[in-house]
Amino acid sequence: MPGVNAETVATSPEAVAQHLAASRYLADDSLATAIFLAIRLGKPLLLEGAPGVGKTEAAKAIAELLGRDLVRLQCYEGIDAAHALYEWNYQRQLLAIRHAGEHEIDIYDDRFLIARPLLQVLKAPEQRVLLVDEIDRSDHEFEALLLEFLSDFQISIPERGTIRAAAQPIVILTSNRTRELAEALRRRCVYHWIGYPDAEREAAIIMLRAGDVAQATARAVAAAVQTIRARPLAKPPGIAEAVEWANAATILEKGGSPWPEAFRRAIGVLIKDEEDLSYIAPELGRIVEEALA
Repeated sequence: MPGVNAETVATSPEAVAQHLAASRYLADDSLATAIFLAIRLGKPLLLEGAPGVGKTEAAKAIAELLGRDLVRLQCYEGIDAAHALYEWNYQRQLLAIRHAGEHEIDIYDDRFLIARPLLQVLKAPEQRVLLVDEIDRSDHEFEALLLEFLSDFQISIPERGTIRAAAQPIVILTSNRTRELAEALRRRCVYHWIGYPDAEREAAIIMLRAGDVAQATARAVAAAVQTIRARPLAKPPGIAEAVEWANAATILEKGGSPWPEAFRRAIGVLIKDEEDLSYIAPELGRIVEEALA
């Protein structure tokens, strides 16, 4: 993927917003400013928010607007250095030793090294966009490892020495805030909280990202979703679910279902929790009717 100089794209927050829109991602002024500052200051960008507000999509859009490959490190409980940095391919090393016989062999040659995402971005000849997704799912020990990596963008491999970044990556961290992140990690980043968009912006996002959806449908979906999110749900629908609901209802309507019925029948695309479905079902008809009015 041919890349561009980040500073030629990030000339202002407004320019960043325009480039992101070209990548089908609508960023408000505060998010565009955070992205602009993270790029220009060379600091990681920490995006926090509820699931489904567009944190991961923001990282993908940043990589697209810069023409850079995205390297994603998906965090989970128990993730460690072997899954984030590197590990040796022990089976391949043993096979090489057996085949070598009496000949000398360097079992720490690069062909035996399995590069994980953090090492991949260091070894890349050109700048990469590194997405550390759902950092809150990892533990404090992994946070400390990541903080050390971010401090100088290098990895020390005892058998190989120190590997430094050929080009400093652009780093985006996302968190659903299931736990508090360490203050040391927060201080190193440009921070931004992504909330749910208002109805007008969500309708614009639906129009941008959905398929053959009419503007009136996008507005109705946005209005209905705003009302549904205001209810005490276990898993409020995200933006992606709103887009899918608009697409699904449109497909059903074109197949012969009237609009209120199309939205009701497609509710499983929007709500993905049994208790939430039971809670919303009694008033879904009224919510849809009001949104369509």
